[in-house]
Amino acid sequence: MSYFTIAGVQMYALHHGDNTEAMRHRVDVLMSRFPQVQMVVFSELMPMGASPHHAEPMPSNAEALFCQIAEQHRIWLIPGSMFEQVDDRVYNTLSVINPHGQVVARYRKMFPFRPYEAGVESGDEFVTFDVPNVGRFGVSICYDMWFPETTRTLAAMGAEVILHPTMTDTIDRDIELAIARTNAAVNQCYFFDINGAGAIGNGRSIVVGPSGDVIHQAGTGEEVMPIEVDLNRVRRERETGLRGLGQPLKSFRDRRVDFSVYRNEAGATPFLDTLGPLAKPVRADVEEY
Repeated sequence: MSYFTIAGVQMYALHHGDNTEAMRHRVDVLMSRFPQVQMVVFSELMPMGASPHHAEPMPSNAEALFCQIAEQHRIWLIPGSMFEQVDDRVYNTLSVINPHGQVVARYRKMFPFRPYEAGVESGDEFVTFDVPNVGRFGVSICYDMWFPETTRTLAAMGAEVILHPTMTDTIDRDIELAIARTNAAVNQCYFFDINGAGAIGNGRSIVVGPSGDVIHQAGTGEEVMPIEVDLNRVRRERETGLRGLGQPLKSFRDRRVDFSVYRNEAGATPFLDTLGPLAKPVRADVEEY
């Protein structure tokens, strides 16, 4: 089977607080309206809001609730992400739950939005998972996609669909839309970039096909996006080229260039070291007259 239906959910939620029951209700309504849906994806930090003070060890009660929802509706469920407490460290963590209500993977965001996402540690393991008889999926979170190495690594691991919850409420959303299209095109994969709405995101979720084509772009309000993907399209375009033209994954595989910036064990980057510390901008003093 190459066809598979994924629903992105863009919804309003509390910026700080428990949104899990609202998410349960949204899945109930979604599955009643669109029973063909096989996977549901929410936005980043949707369940418990955007404060690390809500961090909990995993497995947690919230994760257990999502396991019940997945089993009830027999769907794959990616309930956005939650802050995870591990000893004295906090991670931004995404759970992948199968239709039997089992957590099959957890992914920790590799690139917290520093310096703004303060006090959150970086994960260091890529995550892909297989939907039996369908294909391979990869996951990343929000700021991760600004670093092309993340999506390229998932594609090199065989991912045909990238599921990417985000929480963007800032003026750079238009740039992220371009990055989502670029990531899909250069890695010849589907890219589901699902944002929140209202206090927890400015919407404009986007679903992109393996040629960089926009399958759907949401508005700024609440919206559900059931999209049927065809994994054979990914496989065909990876074989014959994007729109019958470029074959970027094969070209990357067959490259002769060695990217020395990535293999410098000493970490010496003379130019990058001139950029100064990773810190919030400060207001310049203005002389008073």
